[in-house]
Amino acid sequence: QVQLVESGGGLVQPGGSLRLSCAASGSIFSISAMAWYRQAPGNQRELVATITSGGSTNYADSVKGRFTISRDNGKNTVYLQMNSLKPEDTAVYYCNADVTYRSNSGSYYRSDYWGQGTQVTVSS
Repeated sequence: QVQLVESGGGLVQPGGSLRLSCAASGSIFSISAMAWYRQAPGNQRELVATITSGGSTNYADSVKGRFTISRDNGKNTVYLQMNSLKPEDTAVYYCNADVTYRSNSGSYYRSDYWGQGTQVTVSS
């Protein structure tokens, strides 16, 4: 009933920039926290950045000062602007959202949703 669709990944040289987007769709009533995670080969999925519905943000130490998370509540979309990219930023990036949605029966439920992932490769 709710889908998250990511876009914006790709291949970029060290020092370059990319902007990821993640749009949520479906029978959405509200979205509280949204976040970006990443997973490199052989590693566990790690939290990159979070943003509340009010716009408060938090970042992993490894990306502070280089990445910026933002959201457009009217479009149910979260963004991740990534600057000064490093080879160690190479990973599959996933968006996550805490969504309250309305079911076909008219009841409201709250659940955690994930996007399908988008590959970011930083290499010369």
